[in-house]
Amino acid sequence: MSREFPIGLTPPDWLVRNLQPHRAPLNPSAMARAALAMSLPLAIGLAAGQPAYGALASMGALSGVISDTADAYRMRVLNIAVPQLFGALGVTLGAAVYGHGWYAVAALTAIALVSGMISTIGAVASVSGLVLLMNSVIGAGLPLPGAWWVAPALMTGGGLLVLALALLAWPLRAGVPERAAVAAAYRAVADLLAACGDPDRYVTTRYAVTQSLNRSYDTILSHRARHHGRSPELTRLLAQLNAITPVVEAAPAVHLTGRPLPAEIPAAVRHLAGAIETDRTRAGGHTGRAAPGNRTLDRAPNPHPHPHPELTSRLPVPTTETARAMDHAVRHAAGVVARPDVDPRGVDDRLGRPAAPGTRTARAARGVLLSAGSWHYGLRLAVCIGIAQALVSLIAVPRSYWVALTITFVLKPDFGSVFSRALLRALGTVVGLVVAAAVLAEVPPGWWSVPAMLLLAPLIPALTPRGYGYQTAAITPVILLLSDILNHQGTALLLPRLLDSLMGCAIALIAGYLLWPESWHTRVGDRLADAVADTAAYVEAAFGPETDPAGRARMRRRLYRDLSTIRTEFQRALTEPPPTGRRAAAWWPLVVAVERIVDATTAARVQVRHGSPPPSSAEIGQVALQLRELAEGVRRSEHLTAVRTDLTGPSGSVLEPLRQEVAAARAVTTPH
Repeated sequence: MSREFPIGLTPPDWLVRNLQPHRAPLNPSAMARAALAMSLPLAIGLAAGQPAYGALASMGALSGVISDTADAYRMRVLNIAVPQLFGALGVTLGAAVYGHGWYAVAALTAIALVSGMISTIGAVASVSGLVLLMNSVIGAGLPLPGAWWVAPALMTGGGLLVLALALLAWPLRAGVPERAAVAAAYRAVADLLAACGDPDRYVTTRYAVTQSLNRSYDTILSHRARHHGRSPELTRLLAQLNAITPVVEAAPAVHLTGRPLPAEIPAAVRHLAGAIETDRTRAGGHTGRAAPGNRTLDRAPNPHPHPHPELTSRLPVPTTETARAMDHAVRHAAGVVARPDVDPRGVDDRLGRPAAPGTRTARAARGVLLSAGSWHYGLRLAVCIGIAQALVSLIAVPRSYWVALTITFVLKPDFGSVFSRALLRALGTVVGLVVAAAVLAEVPPGWWSVPAMLLLAPLIPALTPRGYGYQTAAITPVILLLSDILNHQGTALLLPRLLDSLMGCAIALIAGYLLWPESWHTRVGDRLADAVADTAAYVEAAFGPETDPAGRARMRRRLYRDLSTIRTEFQRALTEPPPTGRRAAAWWPLVVAVERIVDATTAARVQVRHGSPPPSSAEIGQVALQLRELAEGVRRSEHLTAVRTDLTGPSGSVLEPLRQEVAAARAVTTPH
């Protein structure tokens, strides 16, 4: 007979959210690269009679595996190669101060400051800062074999081996990741269209669309600065990505009607996704042959191509303004997908064309030096590393570099909550040590380390997307196996590693979290207030004169991207213990309310564009004013507070749904 779980023993919600794994598909290619890149250096080192050299190269491969997160091949070069350069510098600096006592403490503290500051620039810089500090700690804490240049060369070589394996298929699959990203955006939009009229599904699917569009634009625009105007393929993909925007804009208008779309419309968008992914629209004559059972789009080279007649014939005849807007948007997307050639002068970048690499580097350097946020995080990381190094210098801690390594991984600004990461690091380390105990006890030294690595290494890319605790559980036995090759301590490594990890987590929690009140006393309403104020500006721009449609599109895309970031930040805050988690939970409904306000604005804009009477300037000004007052009310308090919002207007106006959403947002911010 089942018994009810005692209420007093029920774990708190924030702990359950921390331990819940994220859903993510396995990446067999990344798993294969990890297995080969981390076991091959071990095998070569053993064959050459230098197992320590093989272990160092495998450590370098580990950083390459951690960096191997991009789909596009050009981005893989940046994501993997750039951190390796910082890693080589880090291990060189660390080895230079090995055994020098307080000089090592000062050096690692300074490196931590630089690492923390550059980590705030972006994703590649964040991993570069991580590898810089990680290798510096290893160099300063382990006696490395060979001359001063041997360890940097071996570790860099291991990381570049991961890059070489990642680029093997580039000549055969050039452009495939970019096409797959655009096709994924089309499929996400098709799911959104299928969810119209279903409130629960629509909210979840709308967020998935924003994420998919963000990834697609990032993939395409990451190298547009270099290839713009010279790569017809990238220009055509960007035009196809832009073409789905009117469909996304029409979706809120359809959803507000409360009626689902005919199944033929989502099916048509999925058809376009298949055409993009399989590259059935390349330039060069007429329609190519498709796989059996599939129909291709018309690719006749004319300036105003039409989609294949069999595709458009399936679309139902529109009978309302909203239906006409959706029909027009889908047909426009089909026409762009069918177009073999695109004039780059007519393709605008909906997120803004990236500047040249030199310009971006200069901007990033200025931003790091002048940003209070970068100094703030750099100082937090430097204080924690300094305390850790000073502590292990005063207290005899065997292999003390693990303390600083723990802090390096826990205290990352873009990896989530420091509190949650410290907790998950401790739990993941315990699980990883259990696995490592079995490996070190049963795997004899020598060649048996190679098959053990073949089995352990693929777990890193397999478990990393599930969450930080799962990544820690996968990395811990790998590092311990490599450490055992360097120092031959076997299972004697286990207990010291557990104590070192717990010490590092404690230092990160105290010196990097509790001593910085803004970490656990965050005004979670500030970001929302900025988003509400930006929404007011979007309302004014949406119904203004048609002077800069591309600028309006960029504003809308940036707003949706900002809201996506805010949603992610709030989800991270929900994993914090009280009071931060409780405040985030209280504010969370307003995040959804602001997204609905943006959707209502977009829907009204679509209706006006397809025949509805435009709102008066007085109506627009009233909504914008109330949104700005709402933003100020949210900004003034970190707790829910009553916000006055008096909205009236013509009942038949296209802005009536928008006024209702603003009133709903007011209700969210007013405590009951």
